[in-house]
Order: sequence, then structure tokens, then C-alpha cells
Amino acid sequence: MKNCCPFLFILFCFCSATIQAQSIENLKKGFLSPPDSAKPGVYWYFMDGNLSRESMTKDLESMKEAGIGNLMFLEVNVGVPRGNVDFFSEEWQSLFAHAVKEAERLDIEISLGLGPGWTGSGGPWVKPEESMKHIVAGSVDVSGGKTIELTLPVPSPKAPYFGIPEEMKEQWENYYEDIALLAIPRSEIRDSVPDIDEKALYYRPPYTSVAGVKPYFISSGHYPATGTKGLDRSHILDISHLMDKNGKLRWEAPPGEWILMRFVSRNNGASTRPAPLPGLGFESDKFDKVSLNRHLDHFIGSLLMKSGTPDRNKRGGLKRLHMDSWEMGAQNWSGNFREEFRSKRGYDPLPFYPLFCGITVENREISERFLWDLRQTAQELVIENHAKEAKRYARKHQMDFSIEPYDMNPTADLELGDVADIPMCEFWSKGYGFNSAFSCIEATSIGHINGSSIIAAEAFTADPGEGWKQYPAVMKNQGDWALSTGINRFVFHTFQNQFLADSLRPGATMGPYGVHWDRNQTWWPMVHAYHEYLSRCQYLLQQGRAVADILFLTPEGAPHVFTPPLSAMTGSDTIPDRKGYNFDGVAPGQLMRASVENGMILFPSGARYRMLVLPLIETMTPELLEKIGKLIADGAVVVGIPPVKSPSLSGYPQCDTEVMQLSRKIWSRGRLSEEIMKVPYGKGIVISGKGLEQRIDNLYPHYDMLASILQEMGVSEDFRSDNNTIRYTHRTHSDWDIYFLSNKTDQRLAANCQFRVNGGTATLWDPVNGKSYRIEDGRFANNSFLASLQFEPYQSFFLVFDRKGKESTKRYTSFPGEERLISTLEGSWEVAFDPDLGGPGENRFHSLIDWTQHPDDGIRYYSGIATYKKEFTLPDSCFSGGKRSIFIDLGEVYHMARVKVNGKEAGIVWTSPWKLEITSLAKKGVNRLEIEVANLWVNRLIGDEFLPSDGIEKGQWPDWLTNRQSRTGERISFTTYPHYTKRDPLVKSGLLGPVTIKLAK
Repeated sequence: MKNCCPFLFILFCFCSATIQAQSIENLKKGFLSPPDSAKPGVYWYFMDGNLSRESMTKDLESMKEAGIGNLMFLEVNVGVPRGNVDFFSEEWQSLFAHAVKEAERLDIEISLGLGPGWTGSGGPWVKPEESMKHIVAGSVDVSGGKTIELTLPVPSPKAPYFGIPEEMKEQWENYYEDIALLAIPRSEIRDSVPDIDEKALYYRPPYTSVAGVKPYFISSGHYPATGTKGLDRSHILDISHLMDKNGKLRWEAPPGEWILMRFVSRNNGASTRPAPLPGLGFESDKFDKVSLNRHLDHFIGSLLMKSGTPDRNKRGGLKRLHMDSWEMGAQNWSGNFREEFRSKRGYDPLPFYPLFCGITVENREISERFLWDLRQTAQELVIENHAKEAKRYARKHQMDFSIEPYDMNPTADLELGDVADIPMCEFWSKGYGFNSAFSCIEATSIGHINGSSIIAAEAFTADPGEGWKQYPAVMKNQGDWALSTGINRFVFHTFQNQFLADSLRPGATMGPYGVHWDRNQTWWPMVHAYHEYLSRCQYLLQQGRAVADILFLTPEGAPHVFTPPLSAMTGSDTIPDRKGYNFDGVAPGQLMRASVENGMILFPSGARYRMLVLPLIETMTPELLEKIGKLIADGAVVVGIPPVKSPSLSGYPQCDTEVMQLSRKIWSRGRLSEEIMKVPYGKGIVISGKGLEQRIDNLYPHYDMLASILQEMGVSEDFRSDNNTIRYTHRTHSDWDIYFLSNKTDQRLAANCQFRVNGGTATLWDPVNGKSYRIEDGRFANNSFLASLQFEPYQSFFLVFDRKGKESTKRYTSFPGEERLISTLEGSWEVAFDPDLGGPGENRFHSLIDWTQHPDDGIRYYSGIATYKKEFTLPDSCFSGGKRSIFIDLGEVYHMARVKVNGKEAGIVWTSPWKLEITSLAKKGVNRLEIEVANLWVNRLIGDEFLPSDGIEKGQWPDWLTNRQSRTGERISFTTYPHYTKRDPLVKSGLLGPVTIKLAK
């Protein structure tokens, strides 16, 4: 291996990290004992200098014990007083190296952000000339026919979207570089282009959080033939050579009224946000490899010098570089931009510089074509010189690369995400924060097309309203939705480094943000049961390839956010579920890798689709249209209208002629019929007609129309269920098929389900407990498997089909069997509340009640784990009469519970059904029952608000903490962000029951 190419070796290691099972037997082994690659991860945040070796080790060891397999290492500054360890100091770098070594010891993977803060790649070492830039202009009116002598003012920079930190204002205001000085006839300023700040890449607000941000710009195929004429390019005078470096001009001006436009390069104001103060600086130039590599060498390179080159033979340690959601905004200039533009587009952009100020050049169509070329060039530079270069840097140092390719992204999301080894998305905690469901559809589309074994999500990100309200049971429905989209690695946002003393709980937060997925959670000692569930699910969803029938092509151009037609989804906009024909989106750049096999659109990864659906727009470049024509000729089915021209000014007007010629060839004279028609072309078919344009939601035909076409092709829905109550996703392999199923409702139900599989054996695998079952009333008919399945509220499981197994002729046994009530545990319980958490110690409950209804404030406001004890008797009949299973059902629980019977653990319950099998632990006669119940931090935080505050005040730590003195206040809790007041309502807590013993055959 000494002579192995590093790139190939890393690729091998990445692929083998999630080795795919080749048989049902291996699949089952991985399901029962998932590998580290299937475990969930966390965002491990550090808060501006507040970190220590001890806290790092404790955090990592708690992650290991809880079943966390990977983490994202980031340091930010979000509302917590600064600590004593300056970011990137020698001490800080040594602490980072310590974290890497500890992660290696514990087999935990580390992903490292490209720079300080949670987004971008920059820092105080990035000089203004190496930073992201805009072209900006200032203008002066002059009268010609004489010698003009004047000093032109330096144009002001544009105010950045997020503002500029005070510490950086002086550099931001002083830096500029001259680009050009143009003289334009005043009389020709007749028209302006709308939305120029977005179209010319000055501002790109966050798509997830700002209403009205355009997901794309559509290039029209029918601009008005006549209209207001713009500035004639041939009348623009380049007089740059007549101005000196101080802006002084001497010009023999021709007669007429002129506008002098001085164009300069300015920093766009993007900073490393929200970086710790010592990490505050400019973002590196996203168009320039040299600037990026200087930054990477300074930041990543320095850290590698401390921690060592990542060891490919170790499962843990530094394994990945990460680009988080794009929040740096856009840039439209760099030192080499004019030359890059000429090289890529074939013409000089200089005559179009006035268009950056909104001045129409030539006419509206020519101007819009230039702006399309501008954005396309910017996209290519970002992808080639930033994303791919960062990936190359990662590979050079034995790491892979992950990307969240969305939000303020100036490129097409799918094109940027295509670079990633691990595409990522984010979804916010349901009911709190932003709707970013679109990013999950994008990431899974990228991953499916590229055959990525891992598709990750920043999971359950939350805003200040969350406040420790979340726990596994309430998160399950949204989590199962995410799994059904194709996500197969949750990275919880966030595990805040707990740098405070263990007695100060719930402890440190990432300011007001996050779902608080850390070792100070009340239920953390039980969370491994939920993580085991996720690991089993994620393992199976990392196997084989995803099954989808429809492939939606996104338009060319940038920026672009892929959103499928609303008609293809059910449910809400934050949790949108797929219908029976699944789909992915594909970018034009990705489509260039496709071929056709047996009528299916095939990608090198093995991903395949039955139908390509074109966006309902009128423009397309000749290169893309030629590729689509070849796919159809080779046997593909394509749905779409013929384009009429190119969106670009490159090769204009010949490019339009080429588009029309190809359209007429493929679409049979290029005319649209009134009705939907199938036009043969080569071995394939193009389906078109004016009826396609009757869309109601976005760029694509209605889902029902596409479904009817697939039905005519003899393709049934991949999955269906009664009343649209079950969500699904399907993965396939030569030996097996896997369906993940999830009850979308809070009701127990029976659903008649139909699966598009034929033959073999079917079993049901339960990821909560790892058990498998045969299915009652399952049968094969008409190339489908039909079964009636029982679901508890929000329950989920897998249906696994073994293609090599023989179809059973016997009736399937029930899942999991009918139950009979043996007894209800009534009467008193002994309940112990931890005095260290404000509890009263031992207590007797005469019946099961909500803790918040108890008269004792030590119980009413208690947050933590309480232990219930009771004895119960089992009759002899439970152990006779054949094979039977004994279950304990806890009824209503808030919020997690661990059950012990006769001193031995039966398991942890965290979701419906709230029951466990106790057959092997139970005995005839008297049995001892112990139930540990964990609630949430909410009640203690509210109760402590009745007491004087002894926490952070005016951004400063309390004196007793900074002076390392004992805490003298009466409060039990301590946290760095106050989420509650004493007026807030308490949340239900404890074991409410009824607790019952049941017998099942």
C-alpha cells in the first residue's frame, strides 16, 4: 500500500467505511449490531475560548457511551461570555490536537469546519485583496467638447446583508482596487433592469428564513421584439488609461453629455460569522484557488501540524473537512474575473459593466443574457476554485469532504452539492424555526445520483423557543420523515461542549440555539436506546441504492433551489411526504454523466430512473439539449416542452439557431400540440403538448399527469397504503429489497399496504428492539406484495424482501401476536427523587400522578430521574399452555424510562408502544419492579425563576464562578441562556400509567 495513490486510497476508505451487505444474513448482522458508520453524530460546538481538556474528554466519553459515532467540530461566539483560551492560540491548537487523539481512542470521527464560525472559510489572516469582492461604481456627470480634469471619488462599498463587525470596518472602508473608468452617453440611459442586486450577485438573502427570495431566475424565450432601447455598447468609451492611481483624470472629452463611471473592486463585507473574536476576519475569495489555499494552509495546515496527518487505518479521529450552509452571500468580482469570463464565455464583459448598476445595455434580452452568463461564470468559479479545491485539499491530507450546499448560495444548489463526498442538509425542530425541508430533498437527490453511502442532516436545529422541550418520543415523527426522504445520518444540533463544572446543570448552551443534545440532559443516561434505533435504521438505509421513478431536471443557470412540484407531495410544507412514485432532482451538470440502459436513465453510481421531466421553461443551451436528445435516442422517456432559444449570450445568435434546429429534430418540427402527445425519437419517446404547461405550483407538470404516464407504461406505484397514513422509502439490491415504513399519525391503526416487489420471502424488522417477525395475511399478487400491517402511534419498521428466499406456502404468524391483560398495577408506589436535584428523597405515591400536580415543590419542579418501586404477582397460568411472552406496558410516560424486573434490566422505553418484554426476567409469584423515569429540564428552570438570579448578568460571568468560589444561591439549575420565566407553564412529568402486565402468544 505504500505506493497507493492517496486519492484512490481515500476513495476506497470512504466507500468501504459503509461496506454494503451482500446477503440477507450479513444485512441482519449489521442491523443487529450496526457499525460505527451507521451511528448518529452531533455538532460539537465550542463557545469563544471556553474549553478545556477535561471537558473535551468527558464530552467524548459520554458520546461513546451514548452511541454517538461522529461529530462536527466548530467554535463560535453566540451570547456566552468569552473564555480564557483564545481561538487558534498555541493552547487552543493543543486542545484541538487533544480532542483528535481522544476521538481516535474512542473511534469517533471528527469533521472540521473550513474556518472559525459555523460557515465559510476565512479568518483574520485573510487580507482584503484575498477576500470576497464586489464590483461597485460611482458616477460623475460631465459636459464634453473640452478638456475634463477632475479627481473621481472612490465608490463606496455596498452594505453587507449581515452588517460589518466594528473590528473590521476600517479595513472594509479603506480597501479598493480600480477596475475601469468608462464614459457613457447620458442620452442613452433609457431603461433599467429590475432586481439587479440579486441578478448581479450583490445580495442573496437566506432562502430558508427570508420571504420572497427567488429560488431561481427564469430566462424568457420571448422578450419583446420592440421596446425601450438600452445603452449601445459601441458608444461606451474605455478611458481607464487616462486616470492615475489616485483617481485623477485628464480627458479630451468629445461633445455631448457624459456620465463617467469609475468601477472598483470592494470587499463584499462577508466575515467569519459568528466567529470567536480572535477568529473574526474576512471570508477568502471564492473565485480564487490561491487565496483559498493560503487560508487552508494557515488554518487546516497549522492544525494538522499539531494533531498529525489523519490516520486512514484508525476508525476515529480527524476524517473530514466540512462546508456548512452557505451564509457568506455572493461575490461578482475577483482579480482575474475579467479574464476568466472571457475564457469561459468567449466575449469581453467590460462593455456590460454599466449593467452592474442596473443600466440596460443594448436591450432587455441582451442584458438578461449577460447576467445569466455572469451568474454562470460565478458558479463555475465557485465550484472549480473553491468547492473542488477544498475537496482536493481534503483528499491530499487523507480526508473526505461534506457540504451543505444551500441558503445564500449564489450557485445552483445541486451543482455545488455534487462536489461533496457526503451531501448534507438541515431540518429544524418541528414547530420551531425555519423550514429547510427543501434542503433534505436536495441532499438526498445528490446522494442518490452519486451513489453516496452516507447522506447526512444537521438534525433538529432549534431556535430560542425550543428550550429543552425536545426528547426522542416527540422527535420521532419528524425524524422518521427525514429517514423516509433518504437521509441516513443524523448529526444532532447541538452538543454544546460542557466546559462548566458537572454540578452546574443543564450547563452551557450555544446561546439560545439547538436541541441540547449533550451529556447534561436529564435523559442522557437512557438516550442510547434511541441512538440504537437510529443506528439500525441508518445502517439499512445505507445499503443498496434508492428506488425512484421520476427524475426532475433543474434549469440551467444560477442560483437555483430545487423544489419538486407540490403535487408530488403530501403532508405539510415542513414535513412533506412523497407519493407512490418517488423522485429525485438532477442538475444539468450531473445529467451529462447519464446514459440509457433498457429504457432506464442510468448513472455511473447505478442510480436509475424511468422518466426524465424537463423544467417548463423556454431556454436551454445547445450542449444540454444535445445531451437530452442523445438520451431519448438511446431509449429514454422524456417529458417536456421544446426550448426555443439559449439563455446565454455566448455564441449568440448562432446558439439560438442550434437550439431551434435540435428542438425541431427531437420534437418533430418543434411545435406543441394542443393535447399531450408521445413523439418517438430514436429508441425513446418525448412526451409533450400544451397540456404540460397547465402547472399549478412550480417548474414542472402536475404529478397526476406524470403518474398517468407511468401507469400507461405499465409501472405501478412503488408503495401505497390506506388513507395515505404510511410514509415510505425503498432501497434495492440484487438480492433483496428494503422498505422503511412509518405511521404518520398519533393513532394505532391497521394499514393495507402494497409493495412493488414480486416473489421471495418477506419479514418485518423492528429497529426499536432489533426483532424480526413474519407478517399476517401477506401475499404476492400482480407483481406486488400485499399485507395488512398493524402500527402503533408513530411506529416505524422495515419490510425486508429476500429475493433468493422461497415464497412461504404457510400462513404468516401475527406481528407480534394478540395480547391478553393479566393485571393492572394499582395502589401505592415508592418513588425516590434525587436530593441533589432538589428532590425530597424517598416518597410514597398513593397513585400514579403528574409530578407537576404534587403539593411538594421539590417534586412539582423536579427535573431529573426518579425511581419508582413496586411488587407484582404473576399467576402460574402465565408460564403454562405453550410458548408465551410476558410484557409490561407503562401506559403514559413523561419522558423516558428504564425498567428493571427482579434486579435485572428489561430495557428502555422511549416511544410508542411503551412496553417491554419481560418473559426471561419474570417468575411465578412475587416480582420486584423498578422503573427509572426521566423528565425534562423545563420544570426546574421555571421553578428556579422564583429564586434570586446568580447567573450571567450583562454579558459577564458571576463573581462566584470566575473566582472559583462555592455557589451560595438557592437555585438548583444553572445555564448560560434563560429560556423561561416563572410565568411559563410546567410540562407533564413522571409515570402516569396505567402500568399493566400482558400476555401474548
